[in-house]
Amino acid sequence: MIIQQISVFVENKPGTLAEVLGVLKENEINLRALSVADTADFGILRMIVQEPEKAERILRDADFTIKITPVLAIDLEDRPGNLYEYVQKLGTAGINIEYMYAFASIKDAKVVLKVDDLVRAKGIVNGDDPA
Repeated sequence: MIIQQISVFVENKPGTLAEVLGVLKENEINLRALSVADTADFGILRMIVQEPEKAERILRDADFTIKITPVLAIDLEDRPGNLYEYVQKLGTAGINIEYMYAFASIKDAKVVLKVDDLVRAKGIVNGDDPA
């Protein structure tokens, strides 16, 4: 399934993550997944939220620099090798995975993938494209 990811560019200093999360809390935006990548000077907070359009507006109004990116979300069965099978199919089809992060519950897991060919990747993981 294709979903919207919000990336927030934040300074790499104490309290900036709390500022972003505080704005979301104040506006009752529920987080579904979260990833932080950093460099010496700034970080990229990547989020999947319950209401992406609302979160985008609220974060922009709060003067955060953000970017909306469509990403692929895959439901995984809880069994060894399941993620490998999807990643292997995408690689064989020549689709590059730029980054990924995952979140899990007791029953299943989900993986968020940023790929260079979103439509084709969706077809492959859904079995519509024989790769």
